[in-house]
Amino acid sequence: MTFLAAAEQLIAQARSAYADDPIAETFLDQLEARFREPLRLAVVGMVKAGKSTLLNAFLGEQIAPTDTGECTRVVTAYRYSATPEITIHPFDSAPRRMPIRRDRGRLVFSLDGMSAEEVEWVDVAWPLESLRSLVLIDTPGTASLSEKTSMRTARYLTSEESPSAADAVVYLMRHLHGADVRFLEAFRDNAPGSAQTVSTVGVLSRADEIGSGRIDSLLSARKVAGRYERHDDLGSLVLGVIPVAGLLAEGARTLRESEFIALRELARLDRAARERLLVSADRFMRPTDLTSVSEAVRADLLDRFGTYGIRLATALVRGGAASSSELSQALVEQSGLLELEEFVREQFLARTADLKARGVVVQLEWLLRNRPRPAAHGIRDGIEAIVCRAHAFRELELLARARLGALPLSPDDAAAAQRILGARGVSPHRRLGLREAADASEMRAGALDALAHWRSLSAAPLANHELQMVCRVVIRSLDGIASEVGAARALRPAPHVVLPSGPTESAGKRADEQGEQAYRRLRRQKRLNWFARFVERHPFRR
Repeated sequence: MTFLAAAEQLIAQARSAYADDPIAETFLDQLEARFREPLRLAVVGMVKAGKSTLLNAFLGEQIAPTDTGECTRVVTAYRYSATPEITIHPFDSAPRRMPIRRDRGRLVFSLDGMSAEEVEWVDVAWPLESLRSLVLIDTPGTASLSEKTSMRTARYLTSEESPSAADAVVYLMRHLHGADVRFLEAFRDNAPGSAQTVSTVGVLSRADEIGSGRIDSLLSARKVAGRYERHDDLGSLVLGVIPVAGLLAEGARTLRESEFIALRELARLDRAARERLLVSADRFMRPTDLTSVSEAVRADLLDRFGTYGIRLATALVRGGAASSSELSQALVEQSGLLELEEFVREQFLARTADLKARGVVVQLEWLLRNRPRPAAHGIRDGIEAIVCRAHAFRELELLARARLGALPLSPDDAAAAQRILGARGVSPHRRLGLREAADASEMRAGALDALAHWRSLSAAPLANHELQMVCRVVIRSLDGIASEVGAARALRPAPHVVLPSGPTESAGKRADEQGEQAYRRLRRQKRLNWFARFVERHPFRR
Protein backbone atom coordinates (compact mmCIF):
# COMPACT_ATOMS: atom_id res chain seq x y z
CA MET A 1 0.00 0.00 0.00
CA THR A 2 1.35 3.45 -0.93
CA PHE A 3 1.68 6.17 1.70
CA LEU A 4 -1.06 8.18 0.02
CA ALA A 5 -3.39 5.18 0.14
CA ALA A 6 -2.48 4.57 3.78
CA ALA A 7 -3.12 8.24 4.61
CA GLU A 8 -6.47 8.09 2.81
CA GLN A 9 -7.38 5.00 4.82
CA LEU A 10 -6.53 6.85 8.03
CA ILE A 11 -8.89 9.68 7.09
CA ALA A 12 -11.65 7.12 6.53
CA GLN A 13 -10.94 5.57 9.96
CA ALA A 14 -11.08 9.01 11.56
CA ARG A 15 -14.45 9.71 9.93
CA SER A 16 -15.80 6.52 11.46
CA ALA A 17 -14.37 7.26 14.91
CA TYR A 18 -15.64 10.89 14.93
CA ALA A 19 -18.97 10.32 13.15
CA ASP A 20 -20.90 12.01 15.98
CA ASP A 21 -18.58 15.04 16.30
CA PRO A 22 -19.55 17.92 13.92
CA ILE A 23 -16.40 19.91 14.69
CA ALA A 24 -14.16 16.94 13.92
CA GLU A 25 -16.15 16.18 10.76
CA THR A 26 -15.61 19.74 9.52
CA PHE A 27 -11.90 19.40 10.31
CA LEU A 28 -11.73 16.12 8.37
CA ASP A 29 -13.58 17.69 5.41
CA GLN A 30 -10.92 20.40 5.27
CA LEU A 31 -8.15 17.82 5.67
CA GLU A 32 -9.49 15.68 2.83
CA ALA A 33 -9.85 18.73 0.56
CA ARG A 34 -6.26 19.72 1.30
CA PHE A 35 -5.12 16.13 0.80
CA ARG A 36 -6.53 16.11 -2.75
CA GLU A 37 -5.17 19.51 -3.83
CA PRO A 38 -1.61 20.18 -5.06
CA LEU A 39 1.35 20.75 -2.73
CA ARG A 40 0.96 23.86 -0.56
CA LEU A 41 4.10 26.02 -0.73
CA ALA A 42 4.23 29.11 1.51
CA VAL A 43 6.43 32.13 0.73
CA VAL A 44 7.51 33.58 4.09
CA GLY A 45 9.93 36.23 5.35
CA MET A 46 10.33 39.43 7.29
CA VAL A 47 8.66 42.67 6.19
CA LYS A 48 9.99 44.02 2.85
CA ALA A 49 11.93 40.83 2.13
CA GLY A 50 10.35 40.70 -1.35
CA LYS A 51 7.84 37.87 -0.86
CA SER A 52 5.10 39.12 -3.20
CA THR A 53 7.64 40.14 -5.82
CA LEU A 54 9.14 36.65 -5.81
CA LEU A 55 5.68 35.09 -5.93
CA ASN A 56 4.84 37.16 -9.03
CA ALA A 57 8.07 35.91 -10.62
CA PHE A 58 7.02 32.33 -9.85
CA LEU A 59 3.63 32.94 -11.43
CA GLY A 60 4.89 34.89 -14.43
CA GLU A 61 2.18 37.53 -13.89
CA GLN A 62 1.85 40.58 -11.65
CA ILE A 63 -0.94 39.21 -9.52
CA ALA A 64 0.22 39.51 -5.90
CA PRO A 65 0.02 43.07 -4.49
CA THR A 66 3.49 44.42 -3.68
CA ASP A 67 2.56 47.73 -2.05
CA THR A 68 1.96 48.32 1.68
CA GLY A 69 -1.84 48.23 1.52
CA GLU A 70 -4.27 46.13 3.52
CA CYS A 71 -4.04 43.20 1.09
CA THR A 72 -0.36 42.62 1.89
CA ARG A 73 -1.26 42.17 5.58
CA VAL A 74 -3.44 39.07 5.10
CA VAL A 75 -2.65 35.50 4.08
CA THR A 76 -3.44 34.95 0.39
CA ALA A 77 -3.55 31.56 -1.35
CA TYR A 78 -3.13 31.32 -5.14
CA ARG A 79 -4.49 28.15 -6.78
CA TYR A 80 -5.39 26.97 -10.26
CA SER A 81 -8.85 27.48 -11.72
CA ALA A 82 -10.14 27.51 -15.28
CA THR A 83 -11.81 30.86 -14.56
CA PRO A 84 -10.45 33.77 -12.44
CA GLU A 85 -12.07 34.19 -9.06
CA ILE A 86 -11.24 36.08 -5.84
CA THR A 87 -12.91 35.14 -2.55
CA ILE A 88 -12.42 36.79 0.83
CA HIS A 89 -12.87 34.58 3.90
CA PRO A 90 -13.69 36.75 6.96
CA PHE A 91 -13.38 35.35 10.48
CA ASP A 92 -16.98 35.98 11.51
CA SER A 93 -19.06 35.96 8.33
CA ALA A 94 -19.64 34.05 5.11
CA PRO A 95 -17.06 34.19 2.27
CA ARG A 96 -17.46 37.06 -0.21
CA ARG A 97 -16.80 36.96 -3.95
CA MET A 98 -14.88 40.04 -5.11
CA PRO A 99 -14.78 41.78 -8.51
CA ILE A 100 -11.62 41.38 -10.59
CA ARG A 101 -9.83 44.48 -11.82
CA ARG A 102 -6.49 44.99 -13.61
CA ASP A 103 -4.38 48.14 -13.65
CA ARG A 104 -1.59 48.17 -16.27
CA GLY A 105 -1.60 44.38 -16.16
CA ARG A 106 -1.41 44.14 -12.36
CA LEU A 107 -4.30 42.51 -10.48
CA VAL A 108 -6.05 44.94 -8.15
CA PHE A 109 -8.37 43.81 -5.38
CA SER A 110 -9.55 45.29 -2.09
CA LEU A 111 -10.91 43.87 1.16
CA ASP A 112 -14.39 45.24 0.48
CA GLY A 113 -14.19 47.80 3.28
CA MET A 114 -12.94 45.32 5.89
CA SER A 115 -9.73 45.71 7.84
CA ALA A 116 -6.99 43.09 7.71
CA GLU A 117 -7.88 42.05 11.28
CA GLU A 118 -11.33 40.95 10.09
CA VAL A 119 -10.05 38.70 7.27
CA GLU A 120 -8.80 35.16 7.87
CA TRP A 121 -7.46 34.62 4.35
CA VAL A 122 -8.01 35.48 0.69
CA ASP A 123 -8.42 32.79 -2.00
CA VAL A 124 -7.27 33.74 -5.52
CA ALA A 125 -8.16 31.20 -8.22
CA TRP A 126 -6.36 31.93 -11.48
CA PRO A 127 -5.88 30.13 -14.84
CA LEU A 128 -2.09 29.77 -14.77
CA GLU A 129 -0.26 26.57 -15.71
CA SER A 130 2.28 27.18 -12.93
CA LEU A 131 -0.51 26.70 -10.37
CA ARG A 132 -1.53 23.24 -11.58
CA SER A 133 1.09 21.54 -9.40
CA LEU A 134 1.33 24.08 -6.56
CA VAL A 135 -0.85 26.14 -4.26
CA LEU A 136 1.28 29.23 -3.52
CA ILE A 137 0.63 31.02 -0.23
CA ASP A 138 1.68 34.65 0.24
CA THR A 139 2.04 35.62 3.90
CA PRO A 140 2.33 38.88 5.87
CA GLY A 141 5.82 39.76 7.03
CA THR A 142 7.21 38.17 10.17
CA ALA A 143 8.85 40.37 12.83
CA SER A 144 6.58 43.24 11.75
CA LEU A 145 6.23 46.41 13.81
CA SER A 146 2.57 45.42 14.04
CA GLU A 147 2.36 42.35 16.29
CA LYS A 148 -1.05 41.49 14.83
CA THR A 149 0.42 41.34 11.32
CA SER A 150 3.20 38.97 12.40
CA MET A 151 0.73 36.81 14.32
CA ARG A 152 -1.30 36.11 11.16
CA THR A 153 1.66 34.29 9.62
CA ALA A 154 2.51 32.54 12.90
CA ARG A 155 -1.10 31.41 13.40
CA TYR A 156 -1.31 30.11 9.83
CA LEU A 157 2.00 28.23 9.73
CA THR A 158 3.47 27.64 13.20
CA SER A 159 0.63 27.74 15.70
CA GLU A 160 0.76 25.22 18.55
CA GLU A 161 -3.05 25.22 18.57
CA SER A 162 -3.44 23.97 14.98
CA PRO A 163 -1.42 22.15 12.30
CA SER A 164 0.61 24.13 9.77
CA ALA A 165 -1.31 25.13 6.64
CA ALA A 166 1.76 24.58 4.42
CA ASP A 167 3.53 21.44 3.25
CA ALA A 168 6.78 23.28 2.50
CA VAL A 169 8.21 26.80 2.83
CA VAL A 170 10.32 29.18 0.78
CA TYR A 171 11.83 31.45 3.44
CA LEU A 172 13.20 34.83 2.33
CA MET A 173 15.90 36.64 4.27
CA ARG A 174 17.99 39.69 3.51
CA HIS A 175 20.28 39.12 6.50
CA LEU A 176 20.25 36.34 9.08
CA HIS A 177 18.28 37.51 12.13
CA GLY A 178 17.30 35.74 15.32
CA ALA A 179 13.66 36.11 14.24
CA ASP A 180 14.42 34.07 11.09
CA VAL A 181 15.88 31.22 13.12
CA ARG A 182 12.99 31.26 15.62
CA PHE A 183 10.38 31.03 12.85
CA LEU A 184 12.19 28.20 11.06
CA GLU A 185 12.54 26.27 14.31
CA ALA A 186 8.83 26.68 14.97
CA PHE A 187 7.88 25.55 11.45
CA ARG A 188 10.15 22.51 11.67
CA ASP A 189 8.61 21.53 15.02
CA ASN A 190 5.06 22.17 13.83
CA ALA A 191 4.99 20.98 10.23
CA PRO A 192 6.34 17.46 10.58
CA GLY A 193 5.46 16.81 14.21
CA SER A 194 7.95 14.61 16.02
CA ALA A 195 9.78 13.53 12.90
CA GLN A 196 11.91 16.71 12.89
CA THR A 197 12.11 16.70 9.09
CA VAL A 198 13.09 19.74 7.08
CA SER A 199 10.92 21.02 4.21
CA THR A 200 12.22 24.57 3.86
CA VAL A 201 14.52 26.26 1.36
CA GLY A 202 16.13 29.56 2.27
CA VAL A 203 16.30 32.41 -0.23
CA LEU A 204 18.80 35.23 0.08
CA SER A 205 16.39 37.79 -1.33
CA ARG A 206 17.16 41.10 -3.05
CA ALA A 207 20.53 39.51 -3.77
CA ASP A 208 21.53 42.28 -6.18
CA GLU A 209 21.72 44.72 -3.25
CA ILE A 210 24.52 42.70 -1.62
CA GLY A 211 26.91 43.78 -4.38
CA SER A 212 25.60 47.37 -4.45
CA GLY A 213 23.91 46.80 -7.81
CA ARG A 214 27.10 45.80 -9.66
CA ILE A 215 26.82 43.42 -12.62
CA ASP A 216 28.57 40.70 -10.55
CA SER A 217 26.34 41.21 -7.49
CA LEU A 218 24.96 37.67 -7.56
CA LEU A 219 28.48 36.22 -7.37
CA SER A 220 28.95 38.02 -4.05
CA ALA A 221 25.49 36.90 -2.95
CA ARG A 222 26.36 33.24 -3.66
CA LYS A 223 29.29 33.44 -1.27
CA VAL A 224 27.06 34.89 1.45
CA ALA A 225 24.43 32.19 0.78
CA GLY A 226 27.12 29.52 1.14
CA ARG A 227 28.12 30.90 4.55
CA TYR A 228 24.47 30.90 5.64
CA GLU A 229 24.11 27.25 4.58
CA ARG A 230 26.99 26.33 6.91
CA HIS A 231 25.77 28.52 9.77
CA ASP A 232 25.30 26.59 13.03
CA ASP A 233 21.82 28.01 13.67
CA LEU A 234 20.50 27.84 10.10
CA GLY A 235 22.21 24.74 8.72
CA SER A 236 19.79 22.18 10.17
CA LEU A 237 16.66 24.24 9.42
CA VAL A 238 16.86 24.62 5.63
CA LEU A 239 17.81 22.27 2.80
CA GLY A 240 19.74 25.02 1.04
CA VAL A 241 20.11 28.79 0.60
CA ILE A 242 19.71 30.24 -2.89
CA PRO A 243 20.40 33.89 -3.84
CA VAL A 244 17.63 35.45 -5.95
CA ALA A 245 17.20 38.98 -7.32
CA GLY A 246 13.41 38.98 -7.00
CA LEU A 247 12.69 42.34 -8.65
CA LEU A 248 14.80 41.37 -11.66
CA ALA A 249 13.05 37.98 -11.86
CA GLU A 250 9.58 39.56 -11.74
CA GLY A 251 10.50 42.17 -14.35
CA ALA A 252 12.09 39.55 -16.62
CA ARG A 253 9.10 37.21 -16.47
CA THR A 254 6.69 40.06 -17.28
CA LEU A 255 8.92 42.05 -19.71
CA ARG A 256 6.92 44.20 -22.14
CA GLU A 257 7.92 45.02 -25.70
CA SER A 258 7.92 48.75 -24.93
CA GLU A 259 10.36 48.16 -22.07
CA PHE A 260 12.68 46.17 -24.35
CA ILE A 261 12.69 49.06 -26.85
CA ALA A 262 13.62 51.54 -24.07
CA LEU A 263 16.37 49.25 -22.72
CA ARG A 264 17.74 48.77 -26.25
CA GLU A 265 17.87 52.57 -26.65
CA LEU A 266 19.85 52.87 -23.41
CA ALA A 267 22.19 50.07 -24.50
CA ARG A 268 23.05 52.01 -27.67
CA LEU A 269 24.45 54.96 -25.69
CA ASP A 270 28.20 55.29 -25.61
CA ARG A 271 29.81 53.87 -22.49
CA ALA A 272 30.62 57.19 -20.82
CA ALA A 273 27.06 58.51 -21.22
CA ARG A 274 25.53 55.27 -20.01
CA GLU A 275 27.75 55.14 -16.94
CA ARG A 276 26.98 58.75 -16.05
CA LEU A 277 23.26 58.01 -16.39
CA LEU A 278 23.38 54.86 -14.24
CA VAL A 279 25.66 56.12 -11.49
CA SER A 280 22.63 56.24 -9.14
CA ALA A 281 18.85 55.94 -9.15
CA ASP A 282 18.51 59.68 -8.56
CA ARG A 283 20.78 60.54 -11.51
CA PHE A 284 18.92 58.07 -13.76
CA MET A 285 15.57 59.82 -13.22
CA ARG A 286 16.82 63.42 -13.61
CA PRO A 287 16.10 65.45 -16.76
CA THR A 288 19.00 64.88 -19.18
CA ASP A 289 19.94 65.25 -22.84
CA LEU A 290 22.05 62.06 -22.77
CA THR A 291 19.13 59.91 -23.98
CA SER A 292 15.83 60.27 -25.78
CA VAL A 293 14.13 57.90 -23.30
CA SER A 294 11.69 60.06 -21.32
CA GLU A 295 11.81 60.61 -17.56
CA ALA A 296 8.49 58.80 -17.09
CA VAL A 297 9.74 55.73 -18.96
CA ARG A 298 13.02 55.74 -17.04
CA ALA A 299 11.12 55.98 -13.74
CA ASP A 300 8.98 53.01 -14.79
CA LEU A 301 12.07 50.99 -15.73
CA LEU A 302 13.65 51.76 -12.37
CA ASP A 303 10.49 50.67 -10.56
CA ARG A 304 10.28 47.44 -12.53
CA PHE A 305 13.95 46.37 -12.71
CA GLY A 306 16.00 48.46 -10.30
CA THR A 307 19.40 49.91 -11.15
CA TYR A 308 20.98 46.45 -11.19
CA GLY A 309 18.38 45.12 -13.62
CA ILE A 310 18.80 48.06 -16.01
CA ARG A 311 22.60 47.72 -16.00
CA LEU A 312 22.36 43.98 -16.60
CA ALA A 313 19.69 44.31 -19.30
CA THR A 314 21.69 46.87 -21.28
CA ALA A 315 24.79 44.66 -21.00
CA LEU A 316 22.84 41.66 -22.30
CA VAL A 317 21.41 43.67 -25.21
CA ARG A 318 24.92 44.75 -26.14
CA GLY A 319 25.94 41.10 -25.81
CA GLY A 320 23.44 39.95 -28.42
CA ALA A 321 19.93 39.75 -26.92
CA ALA A 322 18.06 40.91 -30.02
CA SER A 323 14.42 40.53 -28.96
CA SER A 324 12.26 40.91 -25.88
CA SER A 325 11.92 37.12 -25.53
CA GLU A 326 15.70 36.60 -25.71
CA LEU A 327 16.29 39.36 -23.17
CA SER A 328 13.57 37.99 -20.88
CA GLN A 329 15.12 34.53 -20.90
CA ALA A 330 18.63 35.86 -20.27
CA LEU A 331 17.47 38.04 -17.35
CA VAL A 332 15.57 35.16 -15.74
CA GLU A 333 18.69 32.99 -15.96
CA GLN A 334 20.77 35.71 -14.31
CA SER A 335 18.24 36.36 -11.53
CA GLY A 336 18.64 33.02 -9.71
CA LEU A 337 14.95 32.19 -10.18
CA LEU A 338 15.57 29.10 -12.34
CA GLU A 339 17.81 27.60 -9.67
CA LEU A 340 15.10 28.14 -7.06
CA GLU A 341 12.42 26.67 -9.32
CA GLU A 342 14.57 23.62 -9.97
CA PHE A 343 15.12 23.19 -6.23
CA VAL A 344 11.37 23.36 -5.55
CA ARG A 345 10.74 20.88 -8.36
CA GLU A 346 13.45 18.42 -7.28
CA GLN A 347 13.05 18.63 -3.50
CA PHE A 348 9.38 19.42 -2.89
CA LEU A 349 7.30 18.55 -5.95
CA ALA A 350 9.15 15.25 -6.42
CA ARG A 351 8.27 14.43 -2.80
CA THR A 352 4.66 15.58 -3.04
CA ALA A 353 3.16 12.21 -2.09
CA ASP A 354 5.38 11.92 0.99
CA LEU A 355 4.84 15.52 2.08
CA LYS A 356 1.07 15.22 1.62
CA ALA A 357 0.99 11.97 3.61
CA ARG A 358 3.07 13.64 6.30
CA GLY A 359 0.57 16.50 6.42
CA VAL A 360 -2.25 14.02 7.03
CA VAL A 361 -0.23 12.43 9.84
CA VAL A 362 0.43 15.79 11.51
CA GLN A 363 -3.18 16.95 11.31
CA LEU A 364 -4.58 13.65 12.58
CA GLU A 365 -2.10 13.72 15.46
CA TRP A 366 -3.40 17.20 16.27
CA LEU A 367 -7.01 15.93 16.18
CA LEU A 368 -6.22 12.99 18.47
CA ARG A 369 -4.35 15.24 20.87
CA ASN A 370 -7.08 17.86 21.09
CA ARG A 371 -10.22 15.69 20.80
CA PRO A 372 -9.19 12.28 22.19
CA ARG A 373 -11.60 9.36 22.31
CA PRO A 374 -11.23 5.59 22.87
CA ALA A 375 -12.37 4.68 19.35
CA ALA A 376 -9.34 6.48 17.88
CA HIS A 377 -6.66 4.04 19.10
CA GLY A 378 -6.51 2.36 15.68
CA ILE A 379 -5.78 5.71 14.07
CA ARG A 380 -2.80 6.27 16.33
CA ASP A 381 -1.44 2.83 15.45
CA GLY A 382 -1.87 3.66 11.76
CA ILE A 383 0.01 6.93 12.22
CA GLU A 384 2.88 5.09 13.91
CA ALA A 385 2.98 2.58 11.06
CA ILE A 386 3.15 5.32 8.41
CA VAL A 387 5.85 7.30 10.21
CA CYS A 388 7.98 4.23 10.89
CA ARG A 389 7.75 2.99 7.30
CA ALA A 390 7.82 6.34 5.49
CA HIS A 391 11.40 6.31 4.31
CA ALA A 392 11.18 9.89 2.98
CA PHE A 393 10.68 11.12 6.57
CA ARG A 394 13.94 9.46 7.58
CA GLU A 395 15.74 10.87 4.56
CA LEU A 396 14.70 14.42 5.45
CA GLU A 397 15.54 13.89 9.12
CA LEU A 398 18.99 12.55 8.25
CA LEU A 399 19.58 15.43 5.83
CA ALA A 400 18.82 17.83 8.68
CA ARG A 401 21.44 16.10 10.83
CA ALA A 402 23.90 16.08 7.98
CA ARG A 403 23.57 19.87 7.59
CA LEU A 404 25.18 20.19 11.04
CA GLY A 405 27.94 17.70 10.24
CA ALA A 406 26.43 15.29 12.76
CA LEU A 407 26.78 12.09 10.70
CA PRO A 408 29.35 9.56 12.00
CA LEU A 409 31.03 9.37 8.59
CA SER A 410 34.15 10.53 6.83
CA PRO A 411 33.76 13.79 4.85
CA ASP A 412 33.60 11.89 1.53
CA ASP A 413 31.02 9.39 2.81
CA ALA A 414 28.98 12.18 4.44
CA ALA A 415 28.86 14.07 1.12
CA ALA A 416 27.89 10.87 -0.73
CA ALA A 417 25.21 10.08 1.86
CA GLN A 418 23.62 13.52 1.45
CA ARG A 419 23.60 13.12 -2.32
CA ILE A 420 22.03 9.63 -2.11
CA LEU A 421 19.43 10.91 0.37
CA GLY A 422 18.33 13.51 -2.18
CA ALA A 423 20.16 16.71 -1.22
CA ARG A 424 20.68 17.53 -4.92
CA GLY A 425 17.37 16.07 -6.11
CA VAL A 426 15.54 12.77 -5.97
CA SER A 427 15.97 11.50 -9.54
CA PRO A 428 18.23 8.39 -9.79
CA HIS A 429 21.04 10.09 -11.72
CA ARG A 430 21.20 12.96 -9.21
CA ARG A 431 21.23 10.61 -6.21
CA LEU A 432 23.99 8.53 -7.81
CA GLY A 433 26.01 11.57 -8.90
CA LEU A 434 25.80 10.66 -12.60
CA ARG A 435 25.36 12.88 -15.64
CA GLU A 436 21.77 13.57 -16.73
CA ALA A 437 22.28 11.64 -19.95
CA ALA A 438 23.36 8.47 -18.08
CA ASP A 439 21.61 5.40 -19.46
CA ALA A 440 19.97 2.58 -17.49
CA SER A 441 23.10 0.37 -17.51
CA GLU A 442 25.25 3.15 -16.02
CA MET A 443 22.67 3.78 -13.30
CA ARG A 444 22.39 0.06 -12.52
CA ALA A 445 26.16 -0.21 -12.20
CA GLY A 446 26.28 2.93 -10.05
CA ALA A 447 23.52 1.65 -7.75
CA LEU A 448 25.21 -1.76 -7.32
CA ASP A 449 28.62 -0.21 -6.61
CA ALA A 450 27.12 2.19 -4.05
CA LEU A 451 25.17 -0.62 -2.37
CA ALA A 452 28.31 -2.74 -2.07
CA HIS A 453 30.16 0.15 -0.42
CA TRP A 454 27.44 1.03 2.08
CA ARG A 455 26.72 -2.60 2.98
CA SER A 456 30.42 -3.09 3.59
CA LEU A 457 30.52 0.05 5.74
CA SER A 458 27.50 -1.14 7.75
CA ALA A 459 28.98 -4.61 8.30
CA ALA A 460 32.42 -3.35 9.38
CA PRO A 461 33.50 -4.79 12.78
CA LEU A 462 33.97 -1.31 14.26
CA ALA A 463 30.63 0.08 13.04
CA ASN A 464 28.64 1.30 16.04
CA HIS A 465 24.85 1.39 16.33
CA GLU A 466 24.58 5.03 15.15
CA LEU A 467 26.67 4.34 12.04
CA GLN A 468 24.59 1.25 11.26
CA MET A 469 21.34 3.26 11.49
CA VAL A 470 22.71 5.88 9.08
CA CYS A 471 23.88 3.17 6.68
CA ARG A 472 20.49 1.46 6.90
CA VAL A 473 18.72 4.62 5.72
CA VAL A 474 21.20 5.15 2.89
CA ILE A 475 20.94 1.50 1.81
CA ARG A 476 17.15 1.75 1.80
CA SER A 477 17.42 4.78 -0.52
CA LEU A 478 19.79 2.84 -2.79
CA ASP A 479 17.42 -0.14 -2.81
CA GLY A 480 14.70 2.20 -4.10
CA ILE A 481 17.02 3.49 -6.83
CA ALA A 482 18.01 -0.05 -7.79
CA SER A 483 14.38 -1.05 -8.06
CA GLU A 484 13.63 2.02 -10.20
CA VAL A 485 16.47 1.39 -12.66
CA GLY A 486 15.94 -2.37 -12.89
CA ALA A 487 18.83 -3.59 -10.75
CA ALA A 488 16.64 -5.11 -8.05
CA ARG A 489 16.95 -8.67 -9.45
CA ALA A 490 20.72 -8.51 -9.12
CA LEU A 491 20.38 -7.52 -5.48
CA ARG A 492 18.42 -10.57 -4.33
CA PRO A 493 20.67 -12.98 -2.41
CA ALA A 494 20.29 -16.75 -2.71
CA PRO A 495 18.60 -18.47 0.28
CA HIS A 496 20.89 -19.08 3.28
CA VAL A 497 23.84 -17.46 1.51
CA VAL A 498 25.61 -14.52 3.11
CA LEU A 499 26.71 -11.88 0.66
CA PRO A 500 30.37 -10.84 1.04
CA SER A 501 29.23 -7.22 1.21
CA GLY A 502 26.37 -7.49 3.69
CA PRO A 503 23.86 -9.51 5.70
CA THR A 504 21.31 -12.05 4.48
CA GLU A 505 17.82 -11.00 3.49
CA SER A 506 16.37 -12.19 6.81
CA ALA A 507 19.08 -10.35 8.71
CA GLY A 508 18.24 -7.23 6.75
CA LYS A 509 14.58 -7.64 7.67
CA ARG A 510 15.50 -8.02 11.36
CA ALA A 511 17.68 -4.92 11.09
CA ASP A 512 14.77 -2.96 9.60
CA GLU A 513 12.49 -4.15 12.41
CA GLN A 514 15.09 -3.09 14.99
CA GLY A 515 15.39 0.25 13.25
CA GLU A 516 11.61 0.77 13.37
CA GLN A 517 11.57 -0.06 17.09
CA ALA A 518 14.38 2.41 17.73
CA TYR A 519 12.53 5.01 15.69
CA ARG A 520 9.38 4.51 17.75
CA ARG A 521 11.39 4.98 20.94
CA LEU A 522 12.91 8.15 19.51
CA ARG A 523 9.47 9.52 18.62
CA ARG A 524 8.13 8.80 22.12
CA GLN A 525 11.11 10.58 23.66
CA LYS A 526 10.60 13.58 21.39
CA ARG A 527 6.95 13.77 22.42
CA LEU A 528 8.02 13.83 26.07
CA ASN A 529 10.55 16.57 25.29
CA TRP A 530 7.87 18.56 23.46
CA PHE A 531 5.50 18.24 26.44
CA ALA A 532 8.24 19.36 28.84
CA ARG A 533 8.86 22.45 26.69
CA PHE A 534 5.11 23.14 26.54
CA VAL A 535 4.81 22.95 30.35
CA GLU A 536 7.82 25.22 30.73
CA ARG A 537 6.28 27.83 28.38
CA HIS A 538 2.75 27.53 29.81
CA PRO A 539 3.01 26.73 33.56
CA PHE A 540 -0.23 25.43 35.03
CA ARG A 541 -2.02 27.74 37.43
CA ARG A 542 -2.29 26.47 40.98
